[in-house]
Amino acid sequence: MRSALRIIDANANRAREAARLLEDIARFMLDDQLLCTRIKGIRHGLTECVLDIAGDKASLVAERDTPGDVGTSVTLDSEASRSSVQKLAEAAGSRLAEALRAIEECLKLVDPRGAEEIERLRYEAYEIERILLPRLARPDPHMQICVLLTESLCASHSWQEVARLAIEAGVDGIQLREKALSDKELLSRASLLVDLAQGTNTRIVINDRPDIAALSGAHGVHLGQDDLDIADARKIVGEQVLIGVTTPTVNLAIRAFDHGADMVGIGPVFPSTTKPKPALGGVDLVCDFESHERLRDLPYLAISGITTENVLELAAIGCRGVAVSSAVCGAEQPGEIVKAIRRLLEVPETTGID
Repeated sequence: MRSALRIIDANANRAREAARLLEDIARFMLDDQLLCTRIKGIRHGLTECVLDIAGDKASLVAERDTPGDVGTSVTLDSEASRSSVQKLAEAAGSRLAEALRAIEECLKLVDPRGAEEIERLRYEAYEIERILLPRLARPDPHMQICVLLTESLCASHSWQEVARLAIEAGVDGIQLREKALSDKELLSRASLLVDLAQGTNTRIVINDRPDIAALSGAHGVHLGQDDLDIADARKIVGEQVLIGVTTPTVNLAIRAFDHGADMVGIGPVFPSTTKPKPALGGVDLVCDFESHERLRDLPYLAISGITTENVLELAAIGCRGVAVSSAVCGAEQPGEIVKAIRRLLEVPETTGID
């Protein structure tokens, strides 16, 4: 039987490699110096502890037998790919914690004090995961109400005030939709909305422009059928930003999700007061989405012409989310309209209407 030092050496290598990846994510993707320093502390602490036990690196290396290692050919399909940076970090965090635990247990045979130090590092690794992983996760794409914010529709208040009142009312999302602004002004407006939403549950989405979404720190970008492909937009906004797509048919919705969309806008449902919509999907389109086996649990917003007068038609068929424009932007009390639409969407659920 071989020495336990072989287990310690193998797991020390695993732990250092995993910690290095987490450190680089904190350093190069999050620009977080403090987090980067904490992860580096795990690497250095591990190295010092292991070397204290082994005496020198050569003693550990002497235990290696890579050609004779029966585990090098054992792999799982799930190890061959990672779907996002978050998944990358999750895998690295698990490897780090598991490797530290293996070292800790082996050290209990030869150096209980060293095992205590590794235990401390393991708890530090758990804390690193707690801090790091949520920062890499995309925002929740499920929304019940999203306001499509356009200044020209804001009849009773400034666009800033409409946004503020909607956020105070607990709106799930605000999509900035301005076609005529200069790039400079659009970025300024997007950044202001991101600041307004700071510390709330409101997600800021930028219409059509992945570059503005990325520069402003918005939570998402929404693409039309003639805008950039999802893959190209993802290259601009990165892994932590939501991508939505307008989809006038169920087949286009399936295609959008297949290509990496996080959410879709389905419609037009009702005639719009803001621009002509020659081909209305109607309530039937939402029914088709809700009843489709592939789509029924995926995030969407019914779009176009939605008001407090017609939202009950959508609520009656189980619609889970709506995008609202002039009904909120043009209201004297935008926040109250947001609250009213939320109540109306929940009516079938709370009263048993079917």
